[in-house]
Amino acid sequence: MKNMGGLIKQAQKMQKEMERVSANLINIQVEGTAGGGMVTVTANAAQELKEIKIDPEVVDPEDVEMLEDLVLAAVNQALENAKSRAEEEMSQVTGGLPNMMGGMKLPGF
Repeated sequence: MKNMGGLIKQAQKMQKEMERVSANLINIQVEGTAGGGMVTVTANAAQELKEIKIDPEVVDPEDVEMLEDLVLAAVNQALENAKSRAEEEMSQVTGGLPNMMGGMKLPGF
């Protein structure tokens, strides 16, 4: 039973640290780009889009579809980078625990 108390305290400490890291994800910025940097999307590690920049040279009223594709590609890249960065931050707290448990994902991550 003595070990169980220590394990519970350790789990509570890890939970508090995960909450702290989770709250900090909004402060970590990542980018996604497309078209050789013609479209840049900035997001945070909480997977919230913060900014989209489009080079005026890529704006062609005759080819809106290309611009849409570039924006979509940049957004997807930014969100993937945000997800990866959030996983990196959380793994520092968990020590890779989710991966050791058969790829178990933590709720919300």
